[in-house]
Amino acid sequence: MSPGGGMSGTGFLPLALSGAAATCVGVGLARFAFVPLFPALVEAGWVSGAEAGLLGAAALAGYVGGAMGAQALGRRIGTRPALALGMGGALLSLLACAIPGGLFWLLPWRLLAGLAGGVLMSLAGPAIQRAVPPERRGLASGVVVSGVGGGIFLGAALLPPLLLSGPSAGWLGLAGLTALLWAFAQPRFPRDPAGRDAALAPPAVPGLLLAYALSGAGMVPHMVYLADFAARGFGLGILAGSGLWMMFGLGGLLGTLLGGRVADRLGGARAVRLWLGVQVAALCLVLLPWWPALPLAALAGGFAGVGVSAVTLAWAREVAGAAAGALWVRATIAYAVAQAVAAFALAGIFGASGESHALVFAIGLLLSAGAWFAARPT
Repeated sequence: MSPGGGMSGTGFLPLALSGAAATCVGVGLARFAFVPLFPALVEAGWVSGAEAGLLGAAALAGYVGGAMGAQALGRRIGTRPALALGMGGALLSLLACAIPGGLFWLLPWRLLAGLAGGVLMSLAGPAIQRAVPPERRGLASGVVVSGVGGGIFLGAALLPPLLLSGPSAGWLGLAGLTALLWAFAQPRFPRDPAGRDAALAPPAVPGLLLAYALSGAGMVPHMVYLADFAARGFGLGILAGSGLWMMFGLGGLLGTLLGGRVADRLGGARAVRLWLGVQVAALCLVLLPWWPALPLAALAGGFAGVGVSAVTLAWAREVAGAAAGALWVRATIAYAVAQAVAAFALAGIFGASGESHALVFAIGLLLSAGAWFAARPT
């Protein structure tokens, strides 16, 4: 059985792992490996703290464009070539960021990283779900989205020794890992000619869209400032920041793999509400004035903030059926827009407040609570 064709239940794993490699590169590495790099860039004098926040926001803005254009790209050239473009864009952005050109050099490359992530996240999950048997779709969505947590974990494990040689070594290490994952995934990507359900009109599910968007906005503090909070806010150093980000990635792996199974058993909508409850708890833990709470906050934040994508993808398939791909892209766009707006707003607040980490995490808590209420049963 060749990768990407029709298959029995036993043949879905290589296909699902190719999707996991896509989300690992596009989101876990190209976007979120920036979190432990944040304090390293500041300490090396490449950018200021506020400028590093802008770089994080730029990647989220690029994600919006990637998500918005992903469907059209997939229909025009097919899913496999579109995923290849996303992987190539991610690799190029990481290589370019190894050059210490300051804020205005790094900004367009972080935008490209976001664009690549938006394409890969929007196309990989629905294409894998179309290709696997219905009874495997929840599990498949968990495997695909687990790539995000896996990428976060790998980036956090890889970066500390590399950063001893400076930020350039860190960027180049991420690029090398990306190239390896691309080589693994490319021959296994689904042969999905043009996203067969991409043109179908999805049903209106405002609760899903609003909950997912607010969850993304609420996780911006974790996804941009968590490592810096530990490293500079608590004075624990860059190594501690990377360790916390590794915990976030481990939580993401657990949240996505468990999320697929829970969604299969309880339904996607109930699973989303459970995951958002964990997200609220994670934001509460960060705000405790006691640094030993940070590892648990990181683990819970990854579990919920990354895992919510797996359970939302399952919810979209339940309510939209064949139009799930189109609904998922809408949800991804809503998520991306909310994250980008929140990221730029929080970057401004962070700079204006004298770099108050507590303030940005408190805002994240309010947004996360709003997501939990939006996902309530109707």
